[in-house]
Amino acid sequence: MEQEMENIESPQHVDHSKSEVIFDNTNRPITLKFENVAYKIKLVKEGCLKNSSKSEEEKIILKDVSGIVSPGEMLAILGPSGCGKTTLLTGLGGRLVNGHLDGVITYNNNPFSSSIKRSIGFVTQDDVLYPHLTVYETLVFTALLRLPKTYSVEEKTAHCDAVIPQLGLTKCKDSIIGDSLLRGISGGERKRVSIGQEMLINPSLLFLDEPTSGLDSTTALRIVSTLKDLANGGRTVVMTIHQPSSRLFYMFDKVLLLSEGNPLYFGRGKDAMGYFSGIGFPPLVAMNPSDFLLDLSSGILSDDPRVLSDAPREDPALIKQTLVAAFKTNLAENLNEQLQESIDHLATEKLPDKIFSQWSNTWWQQFSVLLRRGMKERKHESLSNLKVGEVLVMSFFSGLLWWKSNNIQDQTGLLFFYTSFWEFYSVFQGIFTFPQERLMLEKERSSGMYRLSAYFMAMTVGDLPMELVLPTISTVITYWMAGLKPSAGRFFSTLFSLLYNVLVSQSLGLAIGAMVMDEKSATVLALVILISYTLAGGYYVQHVPRFIAWIKHISITQHAYKLLLGSQYSLGETYSCGLNATCLVEDSPSIKTIGLGGKGISIVALAVMLFGFRFLAYVALMRIGVTKK
Repeated sequence: MEQEMENIESPQHVDHSKSEVIFDNTNRPITLKFENVAYKIKLVKEGCLKNSSKSEEEKIILKDVSGIVSPGEMLAILGPSGCGKTTLLTGLGGRLVNGHLDGVITYNNNPFSSSIKRSIGFVTQDDVLYPHLTVYETLVFTALLRLPKTYSVEEKTAHCDAVIPQLGLTKCKDSIIGDSLLRGISGGERKRVSIGQEMLINPSLLFLDEPTSGLDSTTALRIVSTLKDLANGGRTVVMTIHQPSSRLFYMFDKVLLLSEGNPLYFGRGKDAMGYFSGIGFPPLVAMNPSDFLLDLSSGILSDDPRVLSDAPREDPALIKQTLVAAFKTNLAENLNEQLQESIDHLATEKLPDKIFSQWSNTWWQQFSVLLRRGMKERKHESLSNLKVGEVLVMSFFSGLLWWKSNNIQDQTGLLFFYTSFWEFYSVFQGIFTFPQERLMLEKERSSGMYRLSAYFMAMTVGDLPMELVLPTISTVITYWMAGLKPSAGRFFSTLFSLLYNVLVSQSLGLAIGAMVMDEKSATVLALVILISYTLAGGYYVQHVPRFIAWIKHISITQHAYKLLLGSQYSLGETYSCGLNATCLVEDSPSIKTIGLGGKGISIVALAVMLFGFRFLAYVALMRIGVTKK
């Protein structure tokens, strides 16, 4: 493990002589075919009134879309927003999890399978990357997780060294990724890092969703040129793209034009203008081919005011219907012949049923890599200057307020405050963990990078030191300033009780965050639960009615507060309760309601909550990133 860490942090020590392994054509070229692909999804509509019934409406996204892409070719799927481009790409990549997908999608005449999945790279439109990792670290961690266990660590890092110059990332390989709040690499470099993550497995088939979105024309050209080079190397490249420049358009070997889920054109990109001119839809002015195709797919012949200033406009719906009918008449039959010819040609090109095992690496390898990556990334948030400053200010201020206090009521107030503060703090730390990780978890789980159990355990173990260091520092500061009992046993008992409270509270936050997955909704739910726990904690209300007293048995606050009281006071101890008078601590009004007995029950109850909440979080996460195998 230490050797792997050295390789990640010191790329200059990697043997670059092995970088050529990335160019080995270990994956068999894949011909992608899709025939009569249709996709429907049910939308639930609610009435205006609160108690009105819900109705389901079926929406058709794709309508009998067909096509074929061979190794060495780059297919661009064009169309206006909402035409079904991303849905089609997601379906071709085997990543649709909702709705009903019809039609036949094959890879060398084979259906989607785990072996096919390992030969596919998929780059989403949004670049989902960890902001605090460098470009090199991002690629190395991906290589350690995705490349098979038959490769050594040195060979996996060598793949990264080959990908970096191939994608023009040499100058920024030691720069952090960054995000909207943290300055890092440029948008084009981020996109190339995302492509590089997929290139590490040397995919035979590469899908990209809007790879040029948000980039300037020069950067977009560089990205598409890189993809064209990859296709020329024997890979099959399929991408969606919204409005490419004319320079980009003529790089595409094939173009698929969609309009409201209907195919309007499928064929060579350079033949598209001639086809539409031949069926009576010529461009009226010289213009970018992609602009012309997008106008047609939107039902617009031309927006040029010099041409149509005085001419009546045709109905867009009628134009679309005409183009759909023309496709069926002029192109559909020829396309079906191409598909049939490919079936005969690829009849002997069947892929083995199992090229790969289900997982590229063992559970322990996945756990160790995820642990290191998680600690490297999350330490910047868990131990940020803002949070450290918050805890230090709170600790010193509390110590000053309770400075050398010898009043039992004040001391119990401090213990209850610490119970509540760290309960709230830890719950909200846990709440935001999984909603912030959701996109990354979806992306990596859908690629089959690791087991969910390995991820969950790595996150749990990795968070322990970072979640416990601040409460420990806070306790050391406040305990001695407040004048609590100066005994090592009492101090460590207090510290143990507080850290136990932190772990259980964090588990509650993780469960809420994983089940709700919406930060605002999760925050509201957590506040309701925490306030209920606090009110039932035994400090504010000492005589709780029987019909609601059961809440105290499931209150983290009450059990944690009992342990903190037990760490400072024992049965039979006395305190000054008046002039020349002493009383038993268990008879103190601030302790009597909770009591000093039953600490074992509280320890067990908190343990049940600790493991129970984490189990709920794990079960809730099982629905994320699940795709068909």
